[in-house]
Amino acid sequence: MSGADELAATFAAHLGDEVPVEDAFGQLTVDVPAARWVDALTFARDELGYGYFDWLTGVDELADGFSVVAHLWSLPAHQHLLIRTRVPREAPSLASAVGVFPGANWHERETFEMFGIEFAGHPNLIPLLLPDGFEGHPLRKDFMLAARAAKSWPGAKEPGESDHDLGRAAPSRRRMLPPGVPDAQTWGPRPPATPSTEPGGAEPGGAEPGGTETGSAESGAPDAGGGGRS
Repeated sequence: MSGADELAATFAAHLGDEVPVEDAFGQLTVDVPAARWVDALTFARDELGYGYFDWLTGVDELADGFSVVAHLWSLPAHQHLLIRTRVPREAPSLASAVGVFPGANWHERETFEMFGIEFAGHPNLIPLLLPDGFEGHPLRKDFMLAARAAKSWPGAKEPGESDHDLGRAAPSRRRMLPPGVPDAQTWGPRPPATPSTEPGGAEPGGAEPGGTETGSAESGAPDAGGGGRS
């Protein structure tokens, strides 16, 4: 029997239900019902020897809700363990793990403000990182950094470059946008565009984009008779 099978059987015997366990590259992950979250953490600490709490965070699973994951470490066995559960997207809430692992305090506060997941029973569930008055939850996948479309993000300028230099930058210079930031040239409502060129890049009247008519004497091309210049 593999380590994952043994761990699944151990958790199933305690929780009284089938508990899925994944073994990916030596990392064991146990999925438990949200109602048994604190019970599973307590069992892992007291009965299985996973007494070191490392971190806790959330994962946005879109329509499937949010996963909450805690990473534990067994000092005697030198083994990792992930305990994971799932909460719904609408009004997500989970019992606090602070009573089992006091170190989860700040991790739950961060997960609360970044994903909007409530932790029932937390002694001080207030924002940890974001400024006062901040609206939304930045680590949700539907959170749009729309403000960057109106105000240049700091990385748009080189060191020593001012806001006035942005409009005079060399045309060959490539502007980069960070992930999740909408392009100010394409994001949001725009007035109807007026095409200035015909399909293929030629201007009306048969002129090339550079302004010279195709086949003219200035271009040095042969005339209609097939003869060139003498």
